[in-house]
Order: sequence, then structure tokens, then C-alpha cells
Amino acid sequence: MFGLSTFMIHPKLFENKHENSNLICSENLYKGACVKIKNSKKTFQVIGINIGKEICWVREWPFACNSKKTFPLEIGHITMQILCSNNSSE
Repeated sequence: MFGLSTFMIHPKLFENKHENSNLICSENLYKGACVKIKNSKKTFQVIGINIGKEICWVREWPFACNSKKTFPLEIGHITMQILCSNNSSE
């Protein structure tokens, strides 16, 4: 809206930081969440979660209509949960 990107980090993501090396816990993750992952500067959206196997399925955000690329990702590879933005300049 004002040309600035606003990121919101879920407050529960840091509660167990000292108890566990994984920043994101599966109970904090939800379908539709936007996340950052290890070794990438891109933003991804969670489209499915398998808590038992500690994996989720993600796609690049913002979603391109002509792209059908989704891939499984270990939840431990998620570094940050952020607010999804439709701003294509991110």
C-alpha cells in the first residue's frame, strides 16, 4: 500500500528456541502460511502438512497461475513464518 513490505513473525515461533534447534514447530505451522526456507531468498506458501512425518508441501509465493510446481519440505527447513503479501516487488 505504501511501498513498504511488512513482515509479521508468529509470536509462538520463538518460544522453544533454546529447547530445540528447529525454529518452526509443526504445531505452529498452518495451511496457507507463507514461509522462508533455508538456502533460499524466495517466499513459499504452505499448501499441505503431514505432522506425523514432519513434512509439508509448499509452492512459491506469489502463486503463478501457469505454475504447478509444489514440493515436499521437511518442516525443520523452514526458517521463518511471515505474512503473505501480494506485492510482486518483494
